[in-house]
Amino acid sequence: MMKVIDLTPAIEFAQLRGRLTYSEVVGEKSAKRLVAYLRDETGTIELTWFKGITWIQKIVKEGEVYTAFGRLSFFMGKPQIVHPEIEAINTGAAATKNFLEPIYSTTEKLKSRGLGGKQIGKLVQSLFEVINRKDLPENIPDAILQKGQLIGRYDAYCWIHFPKSVQEGAHALRRLKFEELFITQLRLARTKSERHRLSKGAVFRKVGEHFNNFYKEHLPFELTGAQKRVLKEVRVDTASGHQMNRLLQGDVGSGKTIVALLAMLLAIDNGYQCCLMAPTEILAQQHLVSISELVKDMPLKVALLTGSVKTAERKRLLKELLDGEVQILIGTHALIEEVVQFKKLGLAIVDEQHRFGVAQRAKLWKKAAVPPHVLVMTATPIPRTLAMAAYGDLDYSVMDELPPGRLPITTVHRYDTNRTKVMDFIKEQTAMGRQAYIIFPLIEESDKLEYENLMQGYENVKAFFPEPRYWISMVHGRQTADVKEANMQRFVKGDTQIMVSTTVIEVGVNVPNASVMVIESAEKFGLSQLHQLRGRVGRGAEKSYCILMTSTKLGADARERIKIMTSTGNGFEIAEKDLELRGPGEIEGTRQSGSLNFRLADLVKDKIMLEAAKNFAEELVNEDPELDTAENLRLKQYLVSMQGKTPWSKIS
Repeated sequence: MMKVIDLTPAIEFAQLRGRLTYSEVVGEKSAKRLVAYLRDETGTIELTWFKGITWIQKIVKEGEVYTAFGRLSFFMGKPQIVHPEIEAINTGAAATKNFLEPIYSTTEKLKSRGLGGKQIGKLVQSLFEVINRKDLPENIPDAILQKGQLIGRYDAYCWIHFPKSVQEGAHALRRLKFEELFITQLRLARTKSERHRLSKGAVFRKVGEHFNNFYKEHLPFELTGAQKRVLKEVRVDTASGHQMNRLLQGDVGSGKTIVALLAMLLAIDNGYQCCLMAPTEILAQQHLVSISELVKDMPLKVALLTGSVKTAERKRLLKELLDGEVQILIGTHALIEEVVQFKKLGLAIVDEQHRFGVAQRAKLWKKAAVPPHVLVMTATPIPRTLAMAAYGDLDYSVMDELPPGRLPITTVHRYDTNRTKVMDFIKEQTAMGRQAYIIFPLIEESDKLEYENLMQGYENVKAFFPEPRYWISMVHGRQTADVKEANMQRFVKGDTQIMVSTTVIEVGVNVPNASVMVIESAEKFGLSQLHQLRGRVGRGAEKSYCILMTSTKLGADARERIKIMTSTGNGFEIAEKDLELRGPGEIEGTRQSGSLNFRLADLVKDKIMLEAAKNFAEELVNEDPELDTAENLRLKQYLVSMQGKTPWSKIS
């Protein structure tokens, strides 16, 4: 039970108990309302009703003790609850005892049918009167309950609804949160164990000529410790005889492409073909250019397959693929079409995996009699807790080192009022032969508004950078793929000094000469997006800058995001902060996983419990993978009873 003195704007709902000191009807017509004041030993809160005033007046009496619950707001700095749920408490001993009442959410429609929060509570209470322990059997082994100091399942359900004390409610919540996390981790651990024990995969027995030749003769730089570690993990996986299913997460610029290429060369040395699937044509083209450049002096055929490849060229390519002439195929979702058949596919790499649906990715696995090894790559650093919950069935590798020679990007915050100085800085950089991006936010709700904002921004940029002294490329969502590509290529080749764009350049554009990234209305972007955009610069040997432009009016969350961006360049730190600020449900790419739909558990607040649940689950599966022992039988029966009630879990 809260006290008035403890109420702050950060609290969404409040439940208080106090004495009703005064009530009156004030205002007229639509502003007419009943105002009452509830006082406890620390202060007074205002209760207000706009509807049902006559009925409320009949049931509330000055001088009586009440419990009030509702959404908390502040008016003129003072706390108030509009349309609270209110219940009289007997004075004397009953008024001083710890009184806890369950709150059930409802809707206006249900209320109109007589099913408000209190009525639902009475129904639940009636239900508990007719069920017993057999109706809610235990599903967690006794040994884990004892080690975790957890109460039984039946007691947890009783106490979460009708606790006799705050401690009982806390014990129930802890038990039910643990159950959610443990069952999720157990499913993931069993899937992972099953794959390691039972799945079949192509065996890459040797490190051969292509791999060694590239490593010794064509590697453009010394590999980082993180890159070497990931390659070692890939070599162990692909030699095991079981299908590799590995998530590779690396910060922007950490060198995932080189690792992907070396993994492909390993497959080619063992007589297999490879494919790399990217979410956009721009990114697929970028991979083609960079990989073709790296292997240009080697006897390898690299090909591109996207929706824009012409019919005749496509037929020739499909034949070469089936004949085994093409060793590396790079493409978009066009790769998963049924007509695309390989002679011997051994490795499938999926870049920016969160942009593909589960069913889409599954089609790649069916391109070979023995499922190909799978390497899933993402440039969005994933917080450890999120990785444990969403990707626990995968083996995952982290690349948190940048290649040598990369200079840190200087990130600064500037208000719109400093625009002239920012543009002058871009002029200084272009005078030194550098290039700059100017990014405008994508407004999903309105394609028209986005276009208008971009065009207005483009005209403003042109006013600062007039032709023919300066040339500007523009890329946005309304352009055809050909026009986008042509404008992009002008910038890549250095024919234009400035790229004005929406977020279509978020991934996959690699222009080492670009040294300035200006992000307009930066307060409208999420942290991971800001970090991805910043990663488009700092790819060459020159010092690079990211300038976050905002209006002078910033909300608390936006101000916090800007502060984080200007204080660190570490993508994993940023991802952790993003998780804390927004919660797991909004982090890009996790909605599809199906393992984050917790009713009670919270990945931010329950990190320690998640770690414990994961350890318990892995230990149990290592000892008894099929859950056949007597003590694990009830757990197995519970999982069987829950089958078909969860989304796909076996595909990354």
